[in-house]
Amino acid sequence: MSTRPDTVNQPLPLLGGLTPNQFMRDYWQKKPLVVKQAFANSKPPVRVAELKKLSRRDDVESRLIWRDADSWHMKHGPFGRMPAAQSPNWTLLVQSVDLYDDAAADLLYQFNFVPSARLDDLMISIASEGGGVGPHFDSYDVFLIQSQGRRRWRFGQQQDLSLVPDLPLKILSRFTPQEDVVLEPGDMLYLPPDAAHDGIALDHDCMTLSVGFKAPTAAMMAQRLFEAAADGLGVETPTKLQRHFRDPNQHAVNESAELPERLIQAALKSVGQIALNQSLAVECLGAWMTEPNQMARFESTDRFIEPGQAGRIKLDRRTRMLFWQRRLFINGEKAPTAANALLKQLANTRSVSLTPAQTSGKSHTQNQTIDTLNDWLDAGWVHWQPSVH
Repeated sequence: MSTRPDTVNQPLPLLGGLTPNQFMRDYWQKKPLVVKQAFANSKPPVRVAELKKLSRRDDVESRLIWRDADSWHMKHGPFGRMPAAQSPNWTLLVQSVDLYDDAAADLLYQFNFVPSARLDDLMISIASEGGGVGPHFDSYDVFLIQSQGRRRWRFGQQQDLSLVPDLPLKILSRFTPQEDVVLEPGDMLYLPPDAAHDGIALDHDCMTLSVGFKAPTAAMMAQRLFEAAADGLGVETPTKLQRHFRDPNQHAVNESAELPERLIQAALKSVGQIALNQSLAVECLGAWMTEPNQMARFESTDRFIEPGQAGRIKLDRRTRMLFWQRRLFINGEKAPTAANALLKQLANTRSVSLTPAQTSGKSHTQNQTIDTLNDWLDAGWVHWQPSVH
């Protein structure tokens, strides 16, 4: 049973009046979409000076890219100083700004019509006139929001994705764009995976917001699944897998260093006896997809939910929370409490109001939920704002 109202069939301004269902059906991972004034009258989530300040921190991932003549250069932060604002052809990119700013996090979660297990981060770039990162492609979906200044985008869905060798950046060796648009503040461009694109700043202090998505490879998912299965074997190994290898019919050999065929087949058979099922996949993905960014830092609070107190509980901007049926996952851990309606709503909307009746602790479920929320408050994963009477 859904814990949210039906919003997938309601037109969204940020999708140019398309409903989320229409966008996902017609554009998601299929073709680009330009939306004029997707974020009309919106202000940049952070100022240029604040972004430069973030790039000076050693706990923030940042890159500086510039071009001179026909050469590309890239340097990783932190940066003690930046190029002059009026110097052309440079770009500063700051990754995961949603970890450091509430407005940036709020913007990121406006795209929650896509499963949040896929949502990755909000990268923000500022560039001087002529700045860009060259024609390239991404292996994941991306929404490019123009926040300040103008940027010219050329893009297309070419088949040839070969790269120029020996460059610090992944630059397409042949770029044949099919579309050419100029985005102004509030405009947005959606690009599916592998769409070739090149953005050039037309003004100084050109700011572009990039909403990116997680796109794990099949190899990554398989590795995580096998690791989860191996961890489970360490806790409770099935009897059939506790049996030692036996080879009573092994014959004498002339080449003792050769791997025995029976040992190879026994190893393959043992893997087939490991239960790689839906339950294991849920446990694995739930923990993996909620792992906080390695740069995330949480701060404990001294404010807790008192019995009979009303207020609002809100996920910290760095917190990731998912559920599947009755299983609940938060920040890389499986929650000790089942995913009831209230906690599912918190996961979906990232904040929820609590009434005095819900915090009174009149049932075991209520007590367990409030205890869990207080534990998360202590960890800094959620924040509590009591109602003012």
